[in-house]
Amino acid sequence: MSTITLAIPATTQPLGAIRIDHGQAQLRTEILAEETAVALVYNGISHAVMMASPLDLEDFALGFSLTEGIIQKPGELLDIELITAENGMTVEIQITEQRFAQLKQVRRNLAGRTGCGLCGQDSLESAIRPVAQVVNPVSLAYQDVLQAMEHLCALQPLNNATGAAHAAGWWRDGQILVREDVGRHNALDKVIGAAARTVARDGVLVISSRASYEIVHKAAAAGFGIVAAISAPTALAVRLAREAGVTLVGFVRGERMTIYSHDGRIVR
Repeated sequence: MSTITLAIPATTQPLGAIRIDHGQAQLRTEILAEETAVALVYNGISHAVMMASPLDLEDFALGFSLTEGIIQKPGELLDIELITAENGMTVEIQITEQRFAQLKQVRRNLAGRTGCGLCGQDSLESAIRPVAQVVNPVSLAYQDVLQAMEHLCALQPLNNATGAAHAAGWWRDGQILVREDVGRHNALDKVIGAAARTVARDGVLVISSRASYEIVHKAAAAGFGIVAAISAPTALAVRLAREAGVTLVGFVRGERMTIYSHDGRIVR
C-alpha cells in the first residue's frame, strides 16, 4: 500500500511535556487527543453520558441509538442537534413517540467511561443482554479481511497524531469507512451510525482493539456478520458470536489471523 499522509484532526490539543530518553531530558510539544463528556438526550430527557472524542457525534448518536435498541431503524431518529457547553457537549436527539415511550419504560441509568461499554449498568440482567441473531450471514475471502485491517491501520489520523485513539471500520468491495474515538465501543457505534442508512451488511467490521462482549453485541445488533479484531477476543465474546451467528476473527496482523466462530464463512 502506498504511504498516506493524514492531517492532524482538530480534536487534539498540543501541550508541553518533558521526554526522558536514556537519561536525557528534552522539552517537547505533545499532541493529545481530546476527551469530552457527551450527554445523549432523547426527546428532552438525558439518557446517557459517555466519555468520547468530540468528532462524528451525529454518527455516534445514530449508531448508539441502534446498537442499544433505542430505535430499530434509522428513520426512527428524526433530528440531531449538537450543543457545546463549558463542561462537555450535549447531543439532543429526537426520536418517534413510539420509541420514546418504549425508552421510558426500559430506561436505565448509563454512565459510560472510556474503554468500558457496560459501566453504569444497575444489574447483571441489564449488563448481559439477549443478543440479536444475524440474518443472512455472508462469506468473505481471508485476503479481504487482511486488506481491511491493513487499510484500517493506515487511516487513523487521530491515533497517528496522539497514540490515544481506537478505530473501527467497515470494509466492503475494496472500500473502507473509518471512524475514530478514545473509546473502542464509541468508534464502533460511530461507524455503525455512518453505515446505518446503507442497506448492505456484507463485508467486515474491523476494530483496532480486542474483541469484547460489547463489540460483538453491537455488531450483531446492527446486522453485521463478520467482525475482525487486531487483538484477541474474550471467551464471552466468542460464546456470544457463536450464539448470534457472527464470524469472529482475532489477531489479524500481517498475513495471519485466528477464526473463533463460524469459520466456514472465511473462504481460504
